[in-house]
Formats: sequence, structure tokens, C-alpha cells
Amino acid sequence: MDAVLERPHAPARHRLDVGAYYRMAEAGILSHSERVELIDGDIFDMNPIGSRHAAVTRRLEQQFLRAAVDGIVLLSVQNPLRLDAYNEPQPDFVALAPRPDAYAALHPGAADALLLVEISDSSLDYDRKIKLPLYARFGVPEVWIVDLSGSAVEVYRDPAEGRYASSARMTQGALTPLHIPEVTIDIATLLA
Repeated sequence: MDAVLERPHAPARHRLDVGAYYRMAEAGILSHSERVELIDGDIFDMNPIGSRHAAVTRRLEQQFLRAAVDGIVLLSVQNPLRLDAYNEPQPDFVALAPRPDAYAALHPGAADALLLVEISDSSLDYDRKIKLPLYARFGVPEVWIVDLSGSAVEVYRDPAEGRYASSARMTQGALTPLHIPEVTIDIATLLA
């Protein structure tokens, strides 16, 4: 009996899966007013959305509206993206491959994302060091990080081996998503 009680192993991290994460919300442990996301089995509090952040999100919606109306993309703003059993981030903006059910049966995954955008003010370090490698690891084809403090858009493409092979930092000019050639964004207008 003593052998069962003795545990010679060091403490181990207990990763939450998506099921436990949702049960915590249903039990009221995570309230609806809390902005959280599940990353590698850990729950992260998300920063409140400031006015400028919200404005950039609305501008993105406006720029992609015609593509959405034409059925080229389905827009998802601050909604879950199910990457696997331990990862369900809530990106600021995702242009998804359209589906008739609008992903009613299951949250979209990395393979459904044509473009993912994170809008960063106080979260820039977190978005670059935690979320960007996560998106690369799961093969999200293109990620933009809108750096509000630096007035720039960082463009990451071609995920391979948990990193993006291509990256650029743009402060002006036009930007067209690789998989949505019907949309061109004026960076100055986006960051205004």
C-alpha cells in the first residue's frame, strides 16, 4: 500500500483539453464575460479590446465584406479556431473557406483558415512568441500581425516545421492575401 502512495516522479503539468475547457465554462468556473483562450492545454486571459483595436477589426471586416457577400470567404471575428484537443485560440480575425453550415457542427480548424489576423497592442510579444509558432505548427497558411504601436503589418507565410519561411514588415502600400486575391488592403487605411 505504501508503494501506491509514494510517487517518485516529479510534478507534471496537467494539460486541459478542449472538453475540460468547455466543462469549466458550463460549470461557471469561466464566466461568459471572461475573454480566455486555450493554448497548449493552458488557459490564457486575453486583454480587453481597446478602441483602436476594435476599429482595425471593423476596417478588416469592411475590406473583406465584398468577398464574403460573393461567397469567397466566411468572416470570423474573435471566435474560436480549433487546432487540436489542446488548442483553441480566439484570433481577432479569420477569413475562412466558406461552408454552407457556417461551421455549425464544429469550430473551424487550421485547414479552414485562408488568412488569420491578430491585432496587437499590449499583446504583441504574446502574439509573436506564443500564437504565431502555434499557427505555423498547425499549418495556417498566412498570418498577419497588426502592430498598432509600431504602425505596421507583419506578414507571415509558408508554414514549415513550426515556423513561417516567409515574413515581411510593411508600413505602407497594398497587401493582398495569398489565398484571397480578390481582396487588397491599403495598409495606411487599415492603420488610420
